[in-house]
Amino acid sequence: MHAVGGDRSRYEPVRSILTPGLDGDAMALAQAYRALPAAKRCYVADLDAIGGEPAQLDLLARLQSAQGFGGPLLLDAGIASLSGLERLGGAFGHVVVGLETLSSFADLARLAAQVDVTFSLDLRNDLPLTRPELLVEEGPADALVLARAAVEAGARSLILLDVGRVGRAVGVNLELLASLRQALPQVVLLAGGGVRDDADIDALAGSGCDGVLMATALHRGTLTSLAAPPGQSAASDVR
Repeated sequence: MHAVGGDRSRYEPVRSILTPGLDGDAMALAQAYRALPAAKRCYVADLDAIGGEPAQLDLLARLQSAQGFGGPLLLDAGIASLSGLERLGGAFGHVVVGLETLSSFADLARLAAQVDVTFSLDLRNDLPLTRPELLVEEGPADALVLARAAVEAGARSLILLDVGRVGRAVGVNLELLASLRQALPQVVLLAGGGVRDDADIDALAGSGCDGVLMATALHRGTLTSLAAPPGQSAASDVR
């Protein structure tokens, strides 16, 4: 689906220059991503699972297979507890735990003891998307406080993901990204939501970003190059 502005009720099948005539074909997109020189990981959000439905395990396995992306997925399937992880059947060794589905950082710590965890710092128009019980636990919904709590719980990497910016080509909050980099120098820091073009990638690199998640810019062809020239920051890596 083509995510725009975080309003999932209005998402439509992806139309991409990478897969002409194959709108909404997840396998075709995974194969196209695999062919991109700078694509290191494939980020997959199972919106059904995030919404509380069973994960699409058969499709996810095919996306991860040699017939799809051909490598481990960076998978967000609404996992927020060990019971949710068990439902994945051990098929995915690296999962994304999203702020919007997390009830407790103790749960995050238990997950991080079992698999590699990337914490998605989910925002909508710069405001954290948090469950009420998490606010009680951590106090005010401050992005830096929440990110630090996730890293202390065992998350090895962090995605700054603003769903309000996704698909709208408005750029990433560079000020917040730089603050995260300064506060958490040891963490692998990714950014997504609003990345438009090569200039944005350069700006993200300058703010300390280690990699970017992008979709719309790929589908629309607004990047002049996906290959990282010698000496260019790793923030040119596409997830």
